[in-house]
Amino acid sequence: MQREQIVGLLIAERDRLNRAIEALGGSSRAAKAAAKPAKAAAAAAPAPARKKRKPRTAAQRKAQSERMRQFWAARRKQQAKKAK
Repeated sequence: MQREQIVGLLIAERDRLNRAIEALGGSSRAAKAAAKPAKAAAAAAPAPARKKRKPRTAAQRKAQSERMRQFWAARRKQQAKKAK
């Protein structure tokens, strides 16, 4: 056999082994190299727009404040009962 043929066979065997490793979930240099362009493309895509909340009125904020004040008062009352 000539040297070029032997090198060609070895390269083909290496490629076959790399594909088998990738199929089993491992990583190889070829898999890492192939993944880099995909990561770059994903990073370049714009992020989806976030939904904005409706602004609350002063009355809504006051009502929420009162609900939370009552909630924390009840919570302190429970803690006091547990401590006794």
